[in-house]
Amino acid sequence: MGEFPVMERLGEERLATLVGVSRTPIREALTRLHHEGLVDRHIEGGYRPSIPDLGEVHELYEMRIALEREAMLRPQRLGVRHDQAIIERLIEEWSALALDPPAPSPEFVLVDEEFHLGLVSAAGNRVIVETLAGVNERIRVVRMHDFLTVERVAATIAQHLAIVKSLACGEVNRAAAALLAHLGESMAVVEERAALALARMISGERSERRPEWKGRP
Repeated sequence: MGEFPVMERLGEERLATLVGVSRTPIREALTRLHHEGLVDRHIEGGYRPSIPDLGEVHELYEMRIALEREAMLRPQRLGVRHDQAIIERLIEEWSALALDPPAPSPEFVLVDEEFHLGLVSAAGNRVIVETLAGVNERIRVVRMHDFLTVERVAATIAQHLAIVKSLACGEVNRAAAALLAHLGESMAVVEERAALALARMISGERSERRPEWKGRP
């Protein structure tokens, strides 16, 4: 988001030249982006970037926070513990990432989503997991902006580990407080960067970053 002005026509041939691939994967990617609501039909044919609704993004983030908070506190309310096998797996996976952090990339959002879905799964409510997955899909395009710096990736890893290590020790309230702080920080960063990206799209200013397609947005 933010790589192209909102009314600019996304021509297959020009995009193929820009990213160095044939027109076929570009056509397939644009079709997929349209199905996901990330591009709209252009009046002259083809597609153009969709205009993100930042108000809706904020509401979806609020829903995400509510779902994850409910999942965090559910086992305690029922007098049981989170699934410790899942918690231990998350600790192992994110400890490995702490030792060898990945480079900043929009694709890190998928790794982050897996953590949060795993955390919610440990609470034992499959409906919450499915609902959160749907919310994540709808805000993914803006959440990609949260993982473009070394500092944000490092902070995410450290915060994830603090949450699951607290759960492993049975400190649910401490884990819940850490989770809410983590989600609040992420929402603030995402909304700020999404607003800047939207401003670029409206003004027609191009980002210095070159789009990376890799077969999907």
